[in-house]
Amino acid sequence: MNFRRVRWHGVLILLCVNAVLFYGVWSETRTGILRVSFLNVGQGDAIFIESPAGIQILIDGGSPNKKVLFELGALMPFYDRSIDVVVATHPDEDHIGGLSDVLERYAVGVVLDSGLPRDTASFRRFEEIIKEKNIPYIQGARGERIYLGNDTYADILYPDRDLLGVEPNIASIIIKLTYGENTFLFTGDAPVSVEEYISQLEKDNLDVDVLKIGHHGSKTSTSETLLGLASPEYAVISVGKDNSYGHPHPDVLLRLKKFEIPILRTDESGTIVFTTDGRSLSLK
Repeated sequence: MNFRRVRWHGVLILLCVNAVLFYGVWSETRTGILRVSFLNVGQGDAIFIESPAGIQILIDGGSPNKKVLFELGALMPFYDRSIDVVVATHPDEDHIGGLSDVLERYAVGVVLDSGLPRDTASFRRFEEIIKEKNIPYIQGARGERIYLGNDTYADILYPDRDLLGVEPNIASIIIKLTYGENTFLFTGDAPVSVEEYISQLEKDNLDVDVLKIGHHGSKTSTSETLLGLASPEYAVISVGKDNSYGHPHPDVLLRLKKFEIPILRTDESGTIVFTTDGRSLSLK
């Protein structure tokens, strides 16, 4: 795949300009508050982040059934037709399928993905829209940081190398979001092998308040090593009701119970929204 490479300082300028343009609109309702919403898109992932400065990130978009548009419409004002950053953690249908609708509906500042292509209709459409709309398109890698203003930033922890030819889940982008004293970890569909690898690299940096459970609660993810290091206040499972995969797997639920981690599920609670002022985390 040919990426349109964008230097990170260029992305930072883009985000800062957008924050200034929309500051007057967002300041009354967003000052000092980070909102992280795990969208109810059925059997898939979609996470919408709004920083205290009004900068917005969408991580994944669920399947190509327009559920992500419905959920975004419920959270965003009708006049807001832009999203600063769209992240595709990996090219599986239940993560990337709905992103083409998002790219068509919204003005997107930059698209970030793992650099792993896939020969599917959903991925081809995703790539075509990016080219048609001339959206900056970059490959996320370990060590990159997206500054979101107001002491808020998102660090890419993984991947740390090009992963062409690997199974898509292994290439899942892993992101840690920080605002003041509160932190979130988003793991895509990363399997246990990747969790163990990241645990070695980041063992002193994985303690978080909210953990997005990998691969919708599949038994292939959520190792005890990761749970022990993360020690989250909440575990969120993005999963479809009565899905054919049997997610979340009973073994994963038992592990979470063993670590006494409260579980939140989109199939039971719908969209799950956290807010924080950088000190106190609240569940809406």
